[in-house]
Amino acid sequence: MLEFIDTHAHLYDEQFKKDRKNSIQNAINEGVNKFFLPNVDSETIEEMLVLENQYPENCFALMGLHPCSVKQDFEKELDVVEKYLSQRKFVAIGEIGTDLHWDKTFWEQQKEAFTIQIQWAKKYKIPIIIHCRASFQETVELLAPHAGEDLKGIFHCFGGSENSAKTIMELGFLMGIGGVVTYKKSGLDTVLPNVPLEYLVLETDSPYLAPVPYRGKRNESSYIPIIAQKLSDIKGITLEEVSKKTTENALRLFQML
Repeated sequence: MLEFIDTHAHLYDEQFKKDRKNSIQNAINEGVNKFFLPNVDSETIEEMLVLENQYPENCFALMGLHPCSVKQDFEKELDVVEKYLSQRKFVAIGEIGTDLHWDKTFWEQQKEAFTIQIQWAKKYKIPIIIHCRASFQETVELLAPHAGEDLKGIFHCFGGSENSAKTIMELGFLMGIGGVVTYKKSGLDTVLPNVPLEYLVLETDSPYLAPVPYRGKRNESSYIPIIAQKLSDIKGITLEEVSKKTTENALRLFQML
């Protein structure tokens, strides 16, 4: 069986409360053996760590403050993140970044929170997982001064242009390819043929952004092979190549090779 990794899954989410165990087992049955769990804010930490403890060989927690959870009192939330980072090892800081899609009220706070968490990633020598909805250029401008060999990560939920992909590669970052790649109007069918496989990893963002034919329903980590097959078709390579290289890319980034 081919091996896959879901580099971005909120499996601790309330939407999985009734059948979380079955959902994870279904994914494992499909060859998805590792799940990286990005944090959102202080309210999601407990459930995330419980899940990691239940599946120590499969689930790996990240620590960070999501930009949509950045409010006026964001310093308190960051204090919680910093406390956890100082107490134990996490495989990455995330999901962090910026978001101008939903609410611009706390834009200045978003920028400050993102910058602070970038600095923590460099301090602890771990990668970052970046969320940048409707704010790609702004995020790049914040990230660029810190970029270098000592800062790696993933631009989560990549759906950008060829120029955006080029910028990400120049920064030395990877692109997270999820269910959006199966959408007819995503445009990724013309972008990804020009992106080397070494810059790509697979993700679901479960329970969000399910691929076709499940679009509009709850996303599942077991759908990773669907995403992988679409990427295989777009790039004109075998599913085995996609499996092997994206798995290697993820393991190398999260320092598990």
